[in-house]
Amino acid sequence: MSEQTRRPRQQGKPYRRPKKDPVRMLAFDALRAVDERDAYANLVLPPLLRKAREEGDFDGRDAALATELVYGTLRRQGTYDAVIAACVDRPLREVDPPVLDVLSLGAHQLLGTRIPTHAAVSATVDLARIVLGDGRAKFVNAVLRKISRQELDAWIEQVAPPYDEDAEDHLAVVHSHPRWIVSALWDSLGGGRAGIEDLLEADNERPEVTLVARPGRATAAGILGEVGEETALPGRWSPYAVRLSEGGEPGAIDAVREGRAGVQDEGSQLVAIALANAPLDGPDKAWLDGCAGPGGKAAMLAGLAAERGAVLLASEKQPHRAKLVAKALAGNPGPYQVIAADGTRPPWRPGTFDRVLMDVPCTGLGALRRRPEARWRRRPTDLDGFAPLQRGLLRTALDSVRIGGVVGYATCSPHLAETRAVVNDVLKEKDAELIDARPLFVDVPALGEGPDVQLWPHVHGTDAMYLALIRRTG
Repeated sequence: MSEQTRRPRQQGKPYRRPKKDPVRMLAFDALRAVDERDAYANLVLPPLLRKAREEGDFDGRDAALATELVYGTLRRQGTYDAVIAACVDRPLREVDPPVLDVLSLGAHQLLGTRIPTHAAVSATVDLARIVLGDGRAKFVNAVLRKISRQELDAWIEQVAPPYDEDAEDHLAVVHSHPRWIVSALWDSLGGGRAGIEDLLEADNERPEVTLVARPGRATAAGILGEVGEETALPGRWSPYAVRLSEGGEPGAIDAVREGRAGVQDEGSQLVAIALANAPLDGPDKAWLDGCAGPGGKAAMLAGLAAERGAVLLASEKQPHRAKLVAKALAGNPGPYQVIAADGTRPPWRPGTFDRVLMDVPCTGLGALRRRPEARWRRRPTDLDGFAPLQRGLLRTALDSVRIGGVVGYATCSPHLAETRAVVNDVLKEKDAELIDARPLFVDVPALGEGPDVQLWPHVHGTDAMYLALIRRTG
């Protein structure tokens, strides 16, 4: 009998080629783009999904899962980082970013979805073998198996400090926000645990896709008729808004392709409507959007101005964004002009306009539900960079409007340093007064003590838009 026959075969699993899962590969590619290139998921994901559909068997359910994996992982990154840190024997900063992306994808499947445990682990380990190699896939497998031993609530109880010991750090881990943002949002709300937890939870929910029927080119009723009431609903507050049901594809709607409608949060629509309807004495012929890119509010204002025989000048500093503004305004029923100009050094003469919107650059803390990765990129020092620009643009706006004219100072951030602090500082220098903006938000509840308005995701279902209306008095 030969030696081979006498000796028993070594026991062991035969080598299995990893199964390539196009959904998880796409999600990993999107996360790497966000991490490596500081890309935004809402810009990276659509072309990846479109390419996947064109190249192979990638249906609507695949697209929905890939979208959930990307956005869910980004939204809960802080919570998952705390869980992963409890399962590895080194600081997270020493874990290679691609490995951490794979682990985060696996953690979200295990703790944030209904995917069965064995399927989540197996599929993620296969992904790791393909993109990281067999060696690091073993590390991924070991960590995921530790994570799978507990549900999310149990992990949070383990990794989050008690609320009564450190409330802000507790909320930061539980609701996956940087601590400094938790603190800033809490200050903006004015205190109260229920309010801050509701807001942080709203930031982690998938927002509705909202369309705007551009005035003079379409109506909300007409868009609803085109889309079908089974897949869309009227807006809550804006008479121009249409809310798409989950999974609705804006790009497949004729009105969007033709420019008669666009994708725009209802809060942004309300800001434009409020400025357009602010009480005004004297002429009402010349309007300005001083920070017009990418063009959503400008398109609304241009249509509303045309209805009154007024003309809108849309100014945007960045030429490529000015082109986006021109595209959004193309087809407007009345005259308008789009220019590329620096709002802090404007080419127009002082006192030229009757109405001015200045929607200033900001940290974007009011739109974290749409851009969840932004919360991890922003730093408190960013406020110092925006502060001089925001004040400079508001000064320009007040110089640009005639005496008796109205300025709308808007920002997609509820941070007090970007809202009331800016307005109060500039009002000390200028002959101007605040107008109560609340009556111009028709039927919108819970607008606070005024005279400015702060919208909230958890209260109004909108981005956290801020608006102060200011009349120049001298």
